Amino acid sequence: MINLEFIINTLSLGSLYAMLALGLVIIYGILRLVNFAYGELIMIGGYTLYLLAGFTPLPWLVIAILAVAVAMLTSLFTELVAFRPVREKSLTAMLITSFAVSTLLQNGALLIISPRARAVTLPQIFQTSVMIAGTSVPWRNILTIATSVVTLALLTLLLRRTVLGIALRAAADNFTMTRMLGVPANTVISAAFAISGIMAGIVSIFWIGRSASVTPTIGAPPLLVAFVATVIGGMRSLTGAVVGGFVYAIIISLLGVLLPPGLVEFREAFMFAFVIIILLFRPEGLIRSKTSMERVG
Repeated sequence: MINLEFIINTLSLGSLYAMLALGLVIIYGILRLVNFAYGELIMIGGYTLYLLAGFTPLPWLVIAILAVAVAMLTSLFTELVAFRPVREKSLTAMLITSFAVSTLLQNGALLIISPRARAVTLPQIFQTSVMIAGTSVPWRNILTIATSVVTLALLTLLLRRTVLGIALRAAADNFTMTRMLGVPANTVISAAFAISGIMAGIVSIFWIGRSASVTPTIGAPPLLVAFVATVIGGMRSLTGAVVGGFVYAIIISLLGVLLPPGLVEFREAFMFAFVIIILLFRPEGLIRSKTSMERVG
């Protein structure tokens, strides 16, 4: 049934998926690389929440900020140690590197912490609801939407009003020309990885907030969502990433309502069938991009 609760839940999912897709596409826009280690940044953020909330007296807001910071620093570290040495080799080398980084981070969590799910201590607001027009709405959904709006607004200001943002947009359009104009390549790419890490860290707070637990493989589902959302919206468009995230949320929510009870568990299959239909008519995604097809090298 489509009501206020359904609308808010869908907006919350769409906000989460939009941030997920942005973190993936901002790197693809410059390097033409689908970073399959992106999901592990969410895992890192989740384990930071688990460790700090369970074993330190820090306020939860401070813990959340530190989780975002750790995800960002991990993203920067992987760019410096893993991706930068192979950046000029080939796209295949970078793609394999992203799988290697993903596997290493997963196995690190398995060995250092545990293969079992760990409960994450969350603030009370994540477990309570508020009445809006006679409908009980979880506070975490409202927080997700509000955080997404603020994050997207800040990112828009960064990209449109700062020198770094202009450099990032220029690099996404034509990286070679941007370098010829004197913009340092490493600075732009590191900034893209930093923003991607920040997005992953923010998403980890609300993704973990839905289950209150973290596992070494928790990054796989959000990575898949981010990838599909960017394919739907357009792999070379930041606007497309946002559109794709909300389209994905709307479709998956509608399928959950419209499908017969016996088929709800197969809604992911219906979702991918719909994605195939979209790509048959719009192989470049819903939002066309003016960016060229060059790759950093």
